[in-house]
Order: sequence, then structure tokens, then C-alpha cells
Amino acid sequence: MIQAKDFLKRIRPYKPGKPIEEVARELKLKGEIIKLASNENPLGPSPLAMQAVRKALRNTHLYPDDNCFYFREKLAGRLGVASENLFIANGSVEILPLTTLAYLAPEDSAVGSAGAFIWFKIAVQHAAAELIEVPLRNFTHDLRAMLGAIRKNTRLLYIANPNNPTGSMVSRAEVEDFFRNVPDDVLVIMDEAYVEYIDDPAFPDSLESFRQGKNILILRTFSKIYGLAGARLGFGVAAPEVIESLAKLRLSFNVNRFSQVAGLAALDDAAHVRKGKAVNEDGKKYLAEAYHRLGLFFLPTYANFYFVDFARDSQTVFEALQRKGIITRTIKEYGFPNALRISIGTEEQNRRLIRALHRVL
Repeated sequence: MIQAKDFLKRIRPYKPGKPIEEVARELKLKGEIIKLASNENPLGPSPLAMQAVRKALRNTHLYPDDNCFYFREKLAGRLGVASENLFIANGSVEILPLTTLAYLAPEDSAVGSAGAFIWFKIAVQHAAAELIEVPLRNFTHDLRAMLGAIRKNTRLLYIANPNNPTGSMVSRAEVEDFFRNVPDDVLVIMDEAYVEYIDDPAFPDSLESFRQGKNILILRTFSKIYGLAGARLGFGVAAPEVIESLAKLRLSFNVNRFSQVAGLAALDDAAHVRKGKAVNEDGKKYLAEAYHRLGLFFLPTYANFYFVDFARDSQTVFEALQRKGIITRTIKEYGFPNALRISIGTEEQNRRLIRALHRVL
């Protein structure tokens, strides 16, 4: 029998949050199950996007526009970049392995943080390259230490801001200092999946860094604030030569017809975005007070989830909550065996979570 490449043995596939259907089937649960595991929008998808998808169903027999022309043009106008600076993807996560395949060889290295979004580690393994992991400092990226970890063979550096799963942020001042010192031949991947939830003036403007000519690839998604996680739609912003390199590696028709029309409509759904941010802000305040009353250690968050440490194996809490119909997320693979990542839900969902935690703890 033919054998696969040896480096594949080292890859542990990404483990997503458990779907509602699987939990209901495994535990034979009746009644409503709430999922607070994958940082999805608890309000559901953009209503305008849903209307657009219903209309598009009549053309299911036709292939989608492989270039995503109309979506790309509209998005470029919103961001103030050229359409040649955009790579439209099947979720922003698709861009990570394409980037490592484009820029890493087995003799190359990439720098990332231990305790950051694990898909970058998997993507580096796809290229059979070396990942240099730098410890987090105060649960967020230590940019100076990451600069110090760069070697002559380093080609990529990854920063998730806000970071997943800690919800922490690196500031504008830190990022500006970082870019003054990063080598010109290192492509910096700035993953901003939760950017729409942030109003903090200290948050860095990555698009401004891009316009200044920094060697940057910005990743963003429609999975969170727009509620289109099931549609799989994301994008990258970078120099045209980076976009061209990624395009050579992607599958044809990687973004389906319904994702494209959903994205086009969602860009106009300002009301849904405002409501999503408001619900998230209210949930952040309520849950912070509730976790404090429960005596739990948790991190301030700049995203739509909380990092909560239970000072015990989190698997027991995870399983107990699941039996009560609440799905959360263990993050042991990130180096946090006692913590759960818990999404911020609607007011009703948040209150149900806290009631369940009272009983479980």
C-alpha cells in the first residue's frame, strides 16, 4: 500500500465546537440546546443576506462567479482598497494553509504565539515547515518576543487580534513599534475575525498599515458579526503579488453562489451589525459581573466570547454543562487545560448559562 508523507503523522486535525445535532444525538437530549462554543452570532444571519440567498436558489444549477466580481468590487469600495488587493475565500481560515503553501518550504520557519488560534499551527504543518512558538505574555501576544524569535529562514509571522481563545488585544502603539522593526522579507498575517466588535481607540488600524506599504496580509470574516458562519465567507487584504500567489493555489469556485450573494447583501445590513454589537456589549457586562460573583477567573474580552478558568480540569465542567443542553468549548490544545472558551449569547442564553454554572459548580 502506498504511504502518505511522514509529516502528515504530526498533524492533528482541527477540532471544531460540537454541533447541536451531535450533542442531541449523543446525550439523547430533549428541548432547546444552546451552542456557546464557536463564537457564532446568537442573533442568527443577516436578514438581508437571507432574502438574497432565497432569491439565488433558482440559479443553483449554475456555477458561481469564480472571480466573485460583484462582491469583490463592493467590498473593495467599503474598505478603500483596490479589488486587486482582495482574496475572497471559503471562510478566512482557508487563507491560512494557502499562505503557508505559497511561502513556506520545509527548510523555512514561521513565528506565532503559543495559545493563539491553532489553525495557523496546522497550516504550517501542511507546508512541513517549522513553527516557532512564543509564549503569551499576560494572555496576549508578546510582539517584542516574537520579533526576537525571527530567524534568517522565517517567512511568516501570525498575529490574531483579538486573540482566539483569550479575547485579548495588542494595541496600536505595540503594532506600530512592531512594524518599525520587523524584517521586510517577513509577511505578517493579521487575523482580525472579531474586528467589528471593537470600538477601542487603541485598537490598531491594520488597513492603514497596509496603505503605508507594510508587508501585511489582513484576514477578516463574515462568520461572526454578519452571522454567516454556515455560508463560509471570508477575505484577505494584501499586495497584488500576494493575492496572485494565493489565487494560484485555491480550488476553482471556492466561494459558492449563495455565499457571494449573502455577503453582498450583508454589507448593506448595518442594522444587523449594530444590533449584534449592542447584544454583545450587554452580554459582556452581564457575564463579567456573573463570573465575578461566581469567583471565577476570566479575562477581559475584546471579542464575542470569554476565556473562563475553573481551576480544575475543564472537561468536567464542559460535560456537566453539555448534559444541561449548553455547549461550550474546551481549549486544552491551546495549553489551557482548566479553561473553557464560552461565547456570549443572547440575554436569555447568558442567563441560562449562569443558572447552569451555579448548579454545576
